[in-house]
Amino acid sequence: MQSVIGGAYSGRRRLAAERFPRAGWHRLVKGEGAEECLVGHAGRDVLVVDGLASWLSAALAEIPDDDALRETWLRLLDGLVAAPCEAVLILDEMGRGIVPMDPAARRLRDHNGWLAQAAVERSRTAWYLRHGLCKQLK
Repeated sequence: MQSVIGGAYSGRRRLAAERFPRAGWHRLVKGEGAEECLVGHAGRDVLVVDGLASWLSAALAEIPDDDALRETWLRLLDGLVAAPCEAVLILDEMGRGIVPMDPAARRLRDHNGWLAQAAVERSRTAWYLRHGLCKQLK
């Protein structure tokens, strides 16, 4: 698995498209797991998975227990690591702004950070983008 992380409009999708021009793309939606990401992409060497922050936001609304939520996104990541193709995750950086006052917004920010840490830990390669500039971290 590989990870591409950066803030909004930092160039993450462009980087993935340039590095993996023949990849299949899947936008993760509410309730999906790794298996649903792979449907329709059989035979592809690379699958780019986008929409993790939106997926996580929907999961937060449905799963009030943080430990259960953590298990949900860990299952997703482990399923993508075990996929028969290379998964490339497009991850959102949310840690560079003002910490929200709203508890739900803070919970999203916290889980997004933990999810990104777990994804990068499982990734063999990780890139960070800021202002269109890319740095390979791993």
